[in-house]
Amino acid sequence: MAEQHRDSFLGRDDVNSIESILADDAIDFGTDFHAQHIGGDAVFTWDYERTRPALSTLYEKAKVRQWNANDLPWDTDVDVERVAVELGGAMAGMRDLLVEAEGSPVRSWGDAEWNRFAIESFNHRLSQFLHGEQGALVCTAKIVETVPWIDAKYYASTQVMDEARHVEVFARYLDEKLEGHYSVNPALQLLIDDVVGDTRWDMTYMGMQIMIEGLALAAFGFMHFVTNEPLLKQLLRYVMADEARHVAFGVISLKEFYAGLSQAEILERQEFAFEAALRMRDRIMMHAVWERMGVDRADVTRMLFTLREAGTNPFQAALFSKIVPNCKKLGLLDAGDGWLRDRFTEIGVIDFENAVDTELEYELLDAGAAATA
Repeated sequence: MAEQHRDSFLGRDDVNSIESILADDAIDFGTDFHAQHIGGDAVFTWDYERTRPALSTLYEKAKVRQWNANDLPWDTDVDVERVAVELGGAMAGMRDLLVEAEGSPVRSWGDAEWNRFAIESFNHRLSQFLHGEQGALVCTAKIVETVPWIDAKYYASTQVMDEARHVEVFARYLDEKLEGHYSVNPALQLLIDDVVGDTRWDMTYMGMQIMIEGLALAAFGFMHFVTNEPLLKQLLRYVMADEARHVAFGVISLKEFYAGLSQAEILERQEFAFEAALRMRDRIMMHAVWERMGVDRADVTRMLFTLREAGTNPFQAALFSKIVPNCKKLGLLDAGDGWLRDRFTEIGVIDFENAVDTELEYELLDAGAAATA
């Protein structure tokens, strides 16, 4: 990442310490707005020839796959508690682990506490979806400015519209169907700040299109699979088709660009991918929810750290099922004597390398979107 941003989040030696995580929780991102320097130069190209067929195909599909948020069934009555319990039920195994953990602060919780926690968690997840989509909106606008290829500028401009629509629908769902928003998770905002602040256009691609959008696609897919609430299910279905196309855009563009980089430059991208994955795995904790439930932030962080091994958290599994195959698709797993493959092996997630990569997933989701349009 850009030098002025590495100390803020990525590359810190103490990044996984409890003290560091709690310190990030204290960062003030503002009540009304948060200003972040945008790195890089706006690049004008005088070569208007369309030379990248794969990007042109995505651009053409994006133009005809636009949908209107107003056409969603907003008059649907939403039973928030029922939806929250559905989502909580899918995490029952994780709940058991939390209860059984040594020194667990939730060991005495009954159904009332867990139901309330499910509702607050639902609200928190939707709030982070909203904040993340605004981050994607800002980053994609930067990509339009900084990418040197006209085909990529054309496609990225359609993604700006997609991201605006995603911000719109999540804000409306929170306003009309839930009560109250949560502030942005500090780990998420710090990662977005690093991504948008980097001077290298491909790092904004990597951070947003591969890492953060991959995280979003995993989260949306998990919620879409679990919930039976018709408005939310349809909303997520549309958003997922857009997001898969966005990640495919990143994969197609970066594969070409990475082919011309030196081994040292590739290693920087590998290190970023691994660091960002670990931060999202270990630091995106619902501290605000736990605190609202009367649980100390430090206590819950210690408890969650004991449960972070691969396989114990279904959300973490979903996260790496997106990131690892996309890194493989980009050639990052085995570049430089397999540095990234070794790192993913060490944390027990290398088996996800053969999961469906997002280019293929996009074709499946896009076909479904076309059938229901």
